[in-house]
Amino acid sequence: MGARWPAGVATHPPPRLSLIAASREHAPDVDRTGARSPAGWRLNTSERNEHPVDLSTLGTETRNDKTTDLDRMSPTELLLAMNDEDHTVAQAVRRAVPDIAAAVDVVVASLRQGGRLIYLGAGTSGRIGMLDAVEIPPTFGTSPDQVVGLLAGGAGAFTVAVEGAEDSPAGAVADLDALGLTSRDTVVGLAASGRTPYVVGGLAHARALGASTVSVACNTDAVISRYADVAVEVPTGPEVLTGSTRLKAGTAEKLVCNMLSTAAMARLGKVYGNLMVDMNATNEKLVDRARRIVAEAADTDLDTASRALDQAHGHAKTAIVLLLAGCTAEEAAARLRAADDDVRAAVAA
Repeated sequence: MGARWPAGVATHPPPRLSLIAASREHAPDVDRTGARSPAGWRLNTSERNEHPVDLSTLGTETRNDKTTDLDRMSPTELLLAMNDEDHTVAQAVRRAVPDIAAAVDVVVASLRQGGRLIYLGAGTSGRIGMLDAVEIPPTFGTSPDQVVGLLAGGAGAFTVAVEGAEDSPAGAVADLDALGLTSRDTVVGLAASGRTPYVVGGLAHARALGASTVSVACNTDAVISRYADVAVEVPTGPEVLTGSTRLKAGTAEKLVCNMLSTAAMARLGKVYGNLMVDMNATNEKLVDRARRIVAEAADTDLDTASRALDQAHGHAKTAIVLLLAGCTAEEAAARLRAADDDVRAAVAA
C-alpha cells in the first residue's frame, strides 16, 4: 500500500478518535475467512499466527539483570528499583517524539474530515487505549463516537482477562466491521510486544479498506510496524518483573496515547492557551473549574465569569468569546461557528 500523506506530514500518512468496546456477547462468531455465525464470540483455535516471533528475543520478554533478586528485596529496595526503571520510560518516549508528531498530524487530518480515531489492542494495551478514549468526551466536549477503543475479547475483557482473544486476527476484523470502519478513519494498533495477532489482523484489515494506520510497540522491528503508515516504536527493555508489560511498557503506551489525543485536540482548537475550554461541566467540581477557566481566559473575576457562563448556557468557549469580544452570547456563538470553533479566531473576527 502506498503512503497517503496529509498536508504537513513528511514521512507518514492519516487517522481518527472514538470509544467503543466491542461487546463479544453480541458480536458474531468469526472463522479464519471472516465468515460470521449468529452465536456469541468464540476464539477459533484453527487460526494460525502468520508472523511467528521468537519471544525470547524481545526486549520486553528478557530478564532484567538489575532485579534478579526481586523476591529477596525489602519493600523499599523493590520500590526504588521500580522507580529507577520507570525513569527510563520517559526518555524512551522522548526519542520517539518525531514519529508521534507524525501520527498526530495523521490523526488531525482524519478528524478534520469527519473520521474517527480508533484504538485497537489486547490485554493491558487495549485497556490503555480504552482509558484514553473514554476520557476524551468529558475533557474536550467531543462526541463519544469520535474516539473509540476496541479491546480483544470485548468490553468484559476490561475487568476479566480473555487471554485467548489476543490470538485472533479475525476477531479484530469483526470488531472493526461492527464499527463500520471507513477510509476516513485511523486505527491505532497498540501492542507492547509488537506482534499481537489481534492487532496485526486489525491493522491489515484497516489498510485493506483504505483507512490510515498507526502502530505503537515497545520493541524495535515490530511486526505491527509493517502494517502502519506511521510506526511508533518505544523500546522500554526488560521489565522489573520479567515479561510483565503492564509495567514500563504499559506506562510508555499510556504516555503515547496521552500525547496523541491531547496534541490532536489542541490542534483542533479544543483548548485555549492551556485551558480545557471545551470540557463538559457535568458535576459541581467541573462547574467550578469552568468558572475558573473563563476567568483565567478572559482575565476577569469569578463573578463576571459566572454571569458570562449563565448567558452562554454553561458553555465556556462562548462565555470567553463573549467577554473578550464584548458581544452577546448569540454573537459569540455565531463567531465560533464561523471560526470552526477556534476561540482565538472567533475573538479576532
